[in-house]
Amino acid sequence: MPTPGHCRQSPPTTNSCDSARKEPDHDQPPSRTDRSHRVRYVLATKLVNELVEAADEKTLAKTIARYGRVDLLCIDELGYMELDRRGAELLFQVLTEREEKASVAIASNEAFSGWTKTFTDPRLCAAIVDRLTFGGNIIETGTDSYRLAQTRARTDKTTRTPA
Repeated sequence: MPTPGHCRQSPPTTNSCDSARKEPDHDQPPSRTDRSHRVRYVLATKLVNELVEAADEKTLAKTIARYGRVDLLCIDELGYMELDRRGAELLFQVLTEREEKASVAIASNEAFSGWTKTFTDPRLCAAIVDRLTFGGNIIETGTDSYRLAQTRARTDKTTRTPA
């Protein structure tokens, strides 16, 4: 099973979501990369919360369509928190809307096999993994945390004393 750093790209392919690392404001249009691709970066929990609120306010179709219009949707931190069934189903709708139309990049420190902790319904979990992996590219970046490695490197520099 693949491990951290899952990334799915489907036609049209794009590069990375590095240029979209800023959290977009809801009222602002999606950011554009240097090639004029519309990119939206969002934390998984924020996306799910927005979808639940939209469903409650009867604006779900409009919200899903907004996420469907960008060329690349970057969803970060998927797998850190358990999603209730409703939230997971709403996320599935966004992924289905984008399937084979536009790219999705997922960042997760959890292997697909561990996603059953995030998506507690095994069938829904399998369907989401299927949507993300079919015709996509999976990029494994390793299991070590970049932030932890940087912190350790800084700590090592400051604790070393000259001989």
